[in-house]
Amino acid sequence: MIRFAVLGHLAPTAGTFSLNDLPGGAGRMDVLCRCVTASLFLSHDMRRNVEVYLVLLGPPNPPATILFSGEQVRYLNPDERSSASLIKKALALPRGSLFRESTPGVFVRTGGLGELLAEHPFALLDESGEDIRQEATLPGTCLLSDHLNLTDSEQELVRDLPRISVGPLPLHADQAITVLLNETDRRAAGWT
Repeated sequence: MIRFAVLGHLAPTAGTFSLNDLPGGAGRMDVLCRCVTASLFLSHDMRRNVEVYLVLLGPPNPPATILFSGEQVRYLNPDERSSASLIKKALALPRGSLFRESTPGVFVRTGGLGELLAEHPFALLDESGEDIRQEATLPGTCLLSDHLNLTDSEQELVRDLPRISVGPLPLHADQAITVLLNETDRRAAGWT
């Protein structure tokens, strides 16, 4: 299983945002939705071996985590509005410390980065990390941030994580996911 976790520093933790203003009024929810699409979609197919965790840190009740399971997800199309609609529906549910399914393959719970780090051995995608093409094995779980840098408290939580880079230039989170998955696909196909 390949896992991605994306921190959404401004993303609302209630389903009250408008689907018509994902970049602004929804706290850059567009960035998170593009990460879902980049992680799960192939041309005319889905990556069933991928999970995407969206850690929402915006108002009114942070943190909340949304999980998209490629193996189980239904009703998801490769556009931002489709992902946002499923996120909005998940946030409308009462939530606790355990994941609760809102629609097939989409789950929600309270909790954030600390809980995820306790559950999975993440690597941090970071421009200053080790080049993935120089790594013998690629990490199966990767942590990324949205358009904002990690906060000091988040940096403290991830200080001991391995850091990997997908290239010499800073990329958007969804682009970094695409490059990493491409490298994974190339290695699986023996194209190295």
